[in-house]
Amino acid sequence: MAETKTILRALAGETLPTPPIWMMRQAGRYLPEYRAARAEAGDFLSLCYNPELAAEVTLQPIRRYGFDAAILFADILLLPQALGADLWFVTGEGPRLSTVTTQADFDKLGRGEMIHDTLNPIYETIRILRRELPQETTLIGFAGAPWTVATYMIAGRGTPDQGPAHALKAENRALFDALMERLTEGTIDYLSAQIEAGAEVVKIFDSWAGSLNGEDFRRYALEPAKQITQELKRRHPGIPVIAFPRQAGGGYIGFHEATGADCVAVDDSVSPEWVAKHVQPGGCVQGNLASKHMVTGGQALVDETRRVVEALSNGPHIFNLGHGITPDADPENVKLMVETVRGA
Repeated sequence: MAETKTILRALAGETLPTPPIWMMRQAGRYLPEYRAARAEAGDFLSLCYNPELAAEVTLQPIRRYGFDAAILFADILLLPQALGADLWFVTGEGPRLSTVTTQADFDKLGRGEMIHDTLNPIYETIRILRRELPQETTLIGFAGAPWTVATYMIAGRGTPDQGPAHALKAENRALFDALMERLTEGTIDYLSAQIEAGAEVVKIFDSWAGSLNGEDFRRYALEPAKQITQELKRRHPGIPVIAFPRQAGGGYIGFHEATGADCVAVDDSVSPEWVAKHVQPGGCVQGNLASKHMVTGGQALVDETRRVVEALSNGPHIFNLGHGITPDADPENVKLMVETVRGA
C-alpha cells in the first residue's frame, strides 16, 4: 500500500500530476466537531493525552476533506513536560511552562529515556490511527525542533522575538548548549517511538528558526535537524523526514542536502516561484499558500492556490499552507482550496 500513498511518493522524489495535500493544524479550532471534542475532554492537555479523543480529532479533517495525510494531534510542548517541566495552558493566552534559565533549573530535567511513561498516550493515539485511517492516508508524526522548544522553556511562554532564549545563548552559552543537546536527544527518542508506534513520516517544526542568523542558524537550526534526521534514518531505514525551518529565507537553500531531510516545508514569506528555483532542486518541498486565504476565501484563494500548484508543478511537491490554519478560518474555504488543488 505504501507505494500508492501519494504523500510517500512525493517524499520519495516523484513529481505527481496533482500534488498531495494536507494542512498544518488541520485538526483544530476552526472545526465545530473539534470544539465539541475539546469540550468533552475538558481542557487542551486532557485532549492531547486522551488517545481516543486525540485520534478522533485527528480523523475529523480526513472525514471532512479527504486530505492525503493525517498529522498526529499533540503539541510540541509535551516533550519538555515529559522531561520534567511544568506545563499548563491559559485560556485565550496559550502555553505556560516552568522556566530553565539556571544550571539548577536544568539539573531538574530528566533525560530522553524517561519520557515514554508520560508520552505513552501519544503513542497509543498513533496505534489507534493506524487502525482507523483510510488505507490511502499517510500518518505523520511530529515534534518541535530543539531551538523552538528551547525558546518556550527559557521564556516560560511564547514571545514575539524569542528574546529570552537569545539572551541566555549570549550570557551562558554552556547552559544553552546543554539544553539544546538534551532536547535533541529527547526529540530523537520521542520521534523514534512515534515511528515504532506506526507513524509513516515525521516532521520537525522549527517555528522560530527565522530569528536565528548566520552561524547561529547553522548551529541551532540546521545542525539539530541534521542530527535528528540522520539518527532517525539510522534507527528506521527509509523513514521520510520533513523539516520546517519557518522564515529561514535564504537558509532554505541547501537545507535538504545539509540535513538529509526528504522534504523542506516553506512558509509564505517566500514566493512559490523562488522556492521552485532555489529549494525544489534539492528535493520535495511542502507549502506554501498564505493561511489568511482560509479566512478571506473568494477568487484570491483560488488564484493563489493555482499559482502555488503551477509554480511547483515541475518537481516533487506536497501542497500545504505556509503556516498553520487559524481558528477564524472558514471550513468552506478549506473545501474550496482542496477542490482547487484537485482540479474539481
